Amino acid sequence: MAPISQVQLRLTLKDIVQKRFIQFISLIVVVSITIISCNQVEITKSSLVESSSMQKPLNIWWDKGFNPEEDEALRSLVRHWEDKTKNQINLVFYTTDSLGEKIRRSLKAGNPPDIVMSFKAERSPNSRLAWDNKLLDVSDIINPIKNLYPQDILQTVNFYNNVDKKRHYYAIPIHQGTMHIYYWRDLLAEVGRNKQDIPKEWDAFWEFWKQVQDDLREKNNSNNTPKIYSLGFTLSPEAGDTYYLFEQILEAYDIEIVNAEGKLLIDDAKVHQGIVKVLKWYQNFYEQGYIPPAALKWLNPDNNRSILNREIVMTPNATLSIPVAVRQDADIYQKKLGILEFPNKPNGKPMRHLTMAEQAVILAESKNQKLAKDFLKYVVQTDVMKDYLIKAGGRNSPVSDPVWQDAFWTNPNDSHISDATKTFTGGRIRYFYISQNPAYSQVLDRNVWGKAINRVVVDQITPEQAADEAIKEIKLIYQEWENS
Repeated sequence: MAPISQVQLRLTLKDIVQKRFIQFISLIVVVSITIISCNQVEITKSSLVESSSMQKPLNIWWDKGFNPEEDEALRSLVRHWEDKTKNQINLVFYTTDSLGEKIRRSLKAGNPPDIVMSFKAERSPNSRLAWDNKLLDVSDIINPIKNLYPQDILQTVNFYNNVDKKRHYYAIPIHQGTMHIYYWRDLLAEVGRNKQDIPKEWDAFWEFWKQVQDDLREKNNSNNTPKIYSLGFTLSPEAGDTYYLFEQILEAYDIEIVNAEGKLLIDDAKVHQGIVKVLKWYQNFYEQGYIPPAALKWLNPDNNRSILNREIVMTPNATLSIPVAVRQDADIYQKKLGILEFPNKPNGKPMRHLTMAEQAVILAESKNQKLAKDFLKYVVQTDVMKDYLIKAGGRNSPVSDPVWQDAFWTNPNDSHISDATKTFTGGRIRYFYISQNPAYSQVLDRNVWGKAINRVVVDQITPEQAADEAIKEIKLIYQEWENS
């Protein structure tokens, strides 16, 4: 082996050092890249966590229920959805009469909720908001399941948009209620009568209740008991129950205020005569002493309280809130409190019961539109809706055909719910005029009929004058709407 020179040795050492240096630098680069990559992963994870935690909750405004079970049923539904989706909901309840004004103020302030559920859908601003393009089109929720709903229900959420000049589905029907008559069976028994004695003919039906009052007062005259009244008709201009019953009596006399195309028929002489007839109908009962004077100041819950306090023999009411309130007392619920449909119309034809379909809407200014739609898609699932309405106590009835099929709604041992079910499923209902023309919701919101009744029974103007005033106000509402 040849000896290595000094120069060769220096070159060899230099090569070794350079090679080791390059290896060292490469190692540093690899380690740096690894550290940077790990940091980037941690930063991404942190960003995702931060983004998730910063996601705004879904803001929902809902009508406060008449019974605690209703609110708890909705809270339960919300909790299940939150657990399933890991999203949050900020749920706020408002009273029925305050919700409409709350919505208007929130829109004006630019801070509306994402979803609103309005119990008084017939007087809510839904159709007006849709007209002004302030509701989100929810046709993509309705269309895949529209075969589950009766056509009449779908029409109540099919509103006209005056911006794009088209109709769309702007609301989700949640449940519905219609007007029945509740009465005390045991009070009838006190004067020797029962349900089978109640006539189905219009005039005879109302005469029956007048006679019951007369007989009860005569029987209890010596007992110094408070006077009982037969007819629990709400007469206050502040209560929705007032216009609801008035519209039901208009239906009885076949008085049509708006036609299927949304045209106002108020100038028709037949309509004017019909309004006068209904006002006289109220006037006679009040002046004859069959309606309690306190009814002039009743708000929506007050007829419920009056009948449950046994101050009145019967009262019309738009939901099952009266029987549901006494469900825990089997004796009252099953034996003493009765439920009736309205009698046949004066012309002898079966009555159509005026019905309201409660609706949930998504505001167009919602910041959580996709999440809001996801929630409503969850709500309308058959099993979810069944569970919700049954847990709520049955005060409100289903809107979709599959939910009706649950035995809860047809249980023959529950006459209140099963009788209401027969009214709905027997096709003897109709809905308010608001889907035909949004202006009519303002007629109800301003309670034109409640004011007309009070002009007659309090201010004692003639029914003809009160009818003229009501017609004038309705025409003005429509003119204002058209001009706006």
